[in-house]
Amino acid sequence: MGLLDWVSGRVFKFVHGNNLVYNTCWEDPRLDRVALNLGPQDNVLVITSAGCNALDYAICGPNHVHAVDMNPRQNALLDLKKSGIQHLEYEDFFQFFGQGYHPNARKVYQDKLRTALPQWSRNYWDRWIKFFCDKNRSFYFRGTSGQFARAIKIYTDRIIRVRPLIDAALDATSIEEQREIYDKQLKAKFWSRPMKFAMNRDTTLSMVGVPKAQRRQVEKQYEGGILKFVQDSVEAVFRDLPLHDNYFWRVYMKGAYTPTCCPEYLKPDNFQKLKGGLIDRVTTHTDSVQGFLERHNGKISRYVLLDHMDWLSDKFFPLLELEWQSILERAAPNTRILWRSGGLRTDFIDKVNVTVDGKQRMLSEFLKYHPDLAAELHAKDRVHTYGSFYITDLAA
Repeated sequence: MGLLDWVSGRVFKFVHGNNLVYNTCWEDPRLDRVALNLGPQDNVLVITSAGCNALDYAICGPNHVHAVDMNPRQNALLDLKKSGIQHLEYEDFFQFFGQGYHPNARKVYQDKLRTALPQWSRNYWDRWIKFFCDKNRSFYFRGTSGQFARAIKIYTDRIIRVRPLIDAALDATSIEEQREIYDKQLKAKFWSRPMKFAMNRDTTLSMVGVPKAQRRQVEKQYEGGILKFVQDSVEAVFRDLPLHDNYFWRVYMKGAYTPTCCPEYLKPDNFQKLKGGLIDRVTTHTDSVQGFLERHNGKISRYVLLDHMDWLSDKFFPLLELEWQSILERAAPNTRILWRSGGLRTDFIDKVNVTVDGKQRMLSEFLKYHPDLAAELHAKDRVHTYGSFYITDLAA
């Protein structure tokens, strides 16, 4: 088991240390907007991922959004989106980030986008702007999560040949219609033995950002383990939630958004709001959450921590405690914090120690949870791949 853990860790580190992992955010910001209740005085810290949600929050008009990520490629993607908002018209911008392809991507990049990028991001896109140049393989089939999505598309289109059924489900006008398509035609074909085998492998899970520690949480807490969890998540999306506005699953099944089924930053009115000045309130930082907070002079009132605490909870618990110490020291009055987890419970939070007024205290003493609101929102999550969702206020 020790050897298997070592191999799994090496694979995960290689995937996340050398690649653009996320080409789109895999957290539903519609829930976050309700939970965060953003106002003009709020300063937000969000882990960058693909930057979609940082832009979503900026549309709400907070004072500033700090997008923080240890992977500079993720920040390079948000930097490219920022440059596009500032220097492109909507039609060109949507071709890049709505369709994942622009017929003149290299020229547009050279003429309008490149000079506005920070140096690291410029160097990255000088090499990889080709991600947007192939009509037959969109940007949303690039990066490690995109490669996984492309593999699934090849499987559905060429091996089990269910593309017409998937398109019918995406275009269904009711949940009842979706459910019938899935139950009677898709389910048995999709969940073949090879698919079940693949979804139970650490290598596969690494491609979509699931580390060993997170898998352990699911295996321990979810009856049936990781495979049953994945199957139940897919079934919830196809059977219980409307697909007509589920841009998360559409882009990975089709390789592109539509003007009516896309993230908020890709809608014309919101694009103009960002272009009109809101985009200037978004900055990227290649750093850990702790590192950013220790260098940041101001206060942060809203934190969106995604699921990264799952990653730290196993072998890097001391770093998790240092991160929470930094959050406490930089938190503004009335601070609210959101996080997600692959597990059904984040019991590790109850073990975190912090220092307050020179005394060791348990972090849980300072957290006021909102379980009812979190449960209500979690049930509506269009992504539906997380085991739990948390909304907490930080007590004074």
